[in-house]
Amino acid sequence: MLRWFEQTDDSRTGVISSRIRLVRNWQDFEFPSKLGEKVSNDLIHQFEFGLKDLGKEEKKTYTFAMLHELEELDRMALKERRVINTAAVTKKSPTGILLSENEDTGIVLNGEDHFRIQLIRTGLHLDDLWECADRIDDYINERFAYAFDDRYGYLTAYPTNMGTGLRASVVVHLPMLSQGKKFSSLLGEISRFGAAVRGVYGEGDENYGSLYEISNQKTLGQTEREIIDTVTKAAIQLTNQEIAVRKLSLQRHPIEREDEIYKSYGVLKYARRLTSRDAMIFLSQIMAGLADGLIHTEKEVSVFQLMLGIQPANLQKITDRPLNKEELDGARAEFIREKLPELI
Repeated sequence: MLRWFEQTDDSRTGVISSRIRLVRNWQDFEFPSKLGEKVSNDLIHQFEFGLKDLGKEEKKTYTFAMLHELEELDRMALKERRVINTAAVTKKSPTGILLSENEDTGIVLNGEDHFRIQLIRTGLHLDDLWECADRIDDYINERFAYAFDDRYGYLTAYPTNMGTGLRASVVVHLPMLSQGKKFSSLLGEISRFGAAVRGVYGEGDENYGSLYEISNQKTLGQTEREIIDTVTKAAIQLTNQEIAVRKLSLQRHPIEREDEIYKSYGVLKYARRLTSRDAMIFLSQIMAGLADGLIHTEKEVSVFQLMLGIQPANLQKITDRPLNKEELDGARAEFIREKLPELI
C-alpha cells in the first residue's frame, strides 16, 4: 500500500496536503503531564483495548506502538513524515500511538493530551477529512467520555486548543508568490481573516522549497465549519495568486522558466552530493515545472515524497546506518537519482 505522501493529486494546483487534527481528554483522568508512569502505562493500554475495533469500523489496518520506547531516530523520522509533532518526539514518559498502514490516520495516546487524532491526505480535502475525523471522534467518545465545559468547549492541556480542539491546515507551494515584495503584506491580510501562514521548513528566505502551512489561529469561538471554511478560502486565495504570477512569468519569460527547470532536473538527476538546501530548491523547481506542464516524466512522481525522503532521519532509516554531513549529502543525491523518473 502506498503511504499518503507517495500518492499524487492534481485536482488543485499548488496544494500539497490537507490535515485535520483534534485534541481530546478523558474526563476521568488528569492531563498526561500530571500522571505518573504506572498510571500512564495503564491508561494507554486501556485506550489500546478500547479502540481495538477501530480498524474494522474504518476498514483500515492500524498498528499500535509505545512511542516513547522507539529509538529517537524512528521518532524523528515519523516527525519528518508529519505523523507526530515535536512534543511527541521529546516526551520521555509513556506515550502510545495507533497508526494506519498508509500513515494517513494517527492517534497519539497520552501525549500532551489523552488523544491527539490526526488525518492527513494529499490535495485539498479538508471537508472529507473532517467527516472522517468526526466519525472517529464519536467512536472514541462513546468509549471514553470527553472532558467538556459548556462555556469553554473541550478541555485541553493548552488553552490555545480549547473550544473545538480542531486545527485544520493545508500545505501549499508558493515558489514565485513568496519571492514578491508584497508577500509579507499579503500574509498579514490573510491573518486578519483568522488564518496563520508559516514556512514548513523555516521562515522567510530560509524556507527552502517554498512550502507554507495555512492553519486556523483560534479554536475557541468558532465552529468547526467556520474553521474549515477559513483555512480552505485562504488556501484557494494564495494558490490562485501563485498560479496567476506563474502564468504571467511564463508569458513574459518562457525560455528562462524552462531553462531553470531543466537545469534543476539535470543537477538532481546526476549530482553525487546535494545539500538539503540545494535539493529542496531544485525539487521546488521540478514541482512547479510539472504543475505548469513545462516538463513531463515517464511515470507519475510525488515530488513531496522526495522532499520528505531527503530529510536527515528518513535518509538514515533508508541507509540503515548513522551518517555524517558529507555522507548525508551523498545519500540524498543517490536517493533522488533513484526516485526521480526520466523525462519524456
